Amino acid sequence: MKKLFALVLALAMALSLVACGGGSSKPAEDKPADTPASSAAGESSGEAATPTEGGSNLAGKKVGLAMPTQSSERWINDGGNMKSQLEALGAEVVLQYGDDDVQQQVSQIEAMIAQQVDALVIAAIDSGSLTTVEQAAADAGIPIIAYDRLLMDTPNVDYYATFDNKGVGVVIGQYVKDALDLENAGDQTYTCELFMGSPDDNNALFLYNGIMEVLGEYFENGTLVVKSGRTSFQDTCILRWSQETAQQTCENYLASFYAGEHLDICLTAFDGFAYGCKAALTGAGYTAENWPIITGQDCEVMATKNIAEGWQTMSIYKDTRLLAEKCVTMVQAVLLGTEPEINDEEQYNNGVKVVPTYMCTPVAVDVNNYKEMLIDSGYYTEDQLK
Repeated sequence: MKKLFALVLALAMALSLVACGGGSSKPAEDKPADTPASSAAGESSGEAATPTEGGSNLAGKKVGLAMPTQSSERWINDGGNMKSQLEALGAEVVLQYGDDDVQQQVSQIEAMIAQQVDALVIAAIDSGSLTTVEQAAADAGIPIIAYDRLLMDTPNVDYYATFDNKGVGVVIGQYVKDALDLENAGDQTYTCELFMGSPDDNNALFLYNGIMEVLGEYFENGTLVVKSGRTSFQDTCILRWSQETAQQTCENYLASFYAGEHLDICLTAFDGFAYGCKAALTGAGYTAENWPIITGQDCEVMATKNIAEGWQTMSIYKDTRLLAEKCVTMVQAVLLGTEPEINDEEQYNNGVKVVPTYMCTPVAVDVNNYKEMLIDSGYYTEDQLK
């Protein structure tokens, strides 16, 4: 059995980019790296700060925030960060979570329209299922900003605030490539199974494409071997980013294809999938001595603890404080009649239009740099990671 865990620790890259907006096709003017305006709500310490100067310049304005779920801590943080920053600007905020129920989210947005909100920020549960309610918002003169999930098949989305979703996949793929030195693998092969994101989330396909941009050649030349035979996005996507489905899928793979062979890489697109794979691997008898590479995304508290303890290899740090701040400045600009800052006008075509976008940069975090990236930056405290 390959001692992959030791190999990963020796070879893993520690990326150090923390600026928001890298990798864009139309970068803004050079300026100092962004500093988070507020801490992750409910997780990090520190007070929320006003994202731009202006005091109460949104007084009398009402903003609706439609978030997809409370089952992932990152969405709780996103909603809380935006709410506190908008309130610091004087706005009234209506914050709702859809609990992974599309119709519930539709009803919540309808209620926000009825309450005559001045702007809507929507992180969709199903990116293509809100066209009717989006039209109702447009008919009421309410601008819409898509938040980290592109709203599909509609002309009624004005701006998009997100991380570089393809870039997330590229970073994950590059991490695995460098950790295993795949470029110089020779006859060495590694087994790998893929656990990709939800098919109703446009970001998931971008992420998959980023991974394949880096690792596709190694699947094709046989350096990476997928014994299940499932390598396409359609065959590896997991609806609603379900941890339980990821665990069940991994258990099935281990029983069906790896009963007599070692699984070297769980290539997952989300920390929740990593938890599911960890549980499946533990149940199958894997230990620290033969633990595979497990990737992830979001740097949740549990994921970070697992990284520190060696049960997850890496995750993608997406500083939601910065993303929330960028979205708030978009809302502020729209409501004050000015142009929001964007850095991409090419990549995000929703099937009807190319949506002007501000992208933030994803960063790889592993055992070598998690303290610097997450604790020293104030995203988490040491006590939270005990």
